[in-house]
Amino acid sequence: MAKDDGVTIIVFSGEMDKVFAAFSIAIGAAAAGKETNMFFTFWGMKAIQKGNLTGQGFFGRMIGLLNRGGINRIGPSRFNFGGIGRWMFKYMMKSHKVTLLEEMRQTAIDLGVKLLPCVASMQIMEINEDNLIDEVEKSCGVATMLEKAFHSKATLFI
Repeated sequence: MAKDDGVTIIVFSGEMDKVFAAFSIAIGAAAAGKETNMFFTFWGMKAIQKGNLTGQGFFGRMIGLLNRGGINRIGPSRFNFGGIGRWMFKYMMKSHKVTLLEEMRQTAIDLGVKLLPCVASMQIMEINEDNLIDEVEKSCGVATMLEKAFHSKATLFI
């Protein structure tokens, strides 16, 4: 990578439409040959979780139950209607031959996009590395994310 020529995307939303946009941009950047890093924090962590229950303490287990991760559990930011919206949008994506989130994530991985989980979010929400998909990088903090961002041409918050 040429210095200052990559893309860093900070994914802090766990909503379908925003995760879709983040992976779309990441795939486009990686396909264009740019070093691409995605830093997942707080609710964005859902996109890189396996979907199993998380948390050890009372509050951690509550978060794990109420905000269960996994890319197939992500609902849209509007019109979710208790999960019906998630089903509706998946159906519409399939019927219009739009790539589903799980496939987009795999395409990003195949193109070499680095998936960076936020260590602070993991600690707060009691998410272990075992709860994340195998393809994620080692968890890191804001200093690592900033280093990636400083050497990127574009840094986006989604």
